[in-house]
Amino acid sequence: MSKENKVLEYDEDDSLRFIQDHLPDDMQGEFSDDEINYIVDLIYEFYEDKGFLDENDDAEIEIDEDELLEYIYKNARRDAIRDYTDEQIEAIVSGELAYCDTLNLFD
Repeated sequence: MSKENKVLEYDEDDSLRFIQDHLPDDMQGEFSDDEINYIVDLIYEFYEDKGFLDENDDAEIEIDEDELLEYIYKNARRDAIRDYTDEQIEAIVSGELAYCDTLNLFD
């Protein structure tokens, strides 16, 4: 199997560690795993709403990061799990997207 075709399995614990490790220095240790998982769950709700998780659809996926962030800002403020700043949300989302890039999930 070629390296390009190999898709690694998504692992929630690996994702959490990756995001925690890749947060900016001033955000290190600021979030619990549950607080990060909440934002990651919103990411996947967005993907589901957009039909990106349909395994039968082979179409190329284009994620509009601005649209994704707006969805998360809106829902995070509505749910009021924590008073996240835009910068905090962006850092967590960036970490999750970078983790997914390491797995070739959307290639």
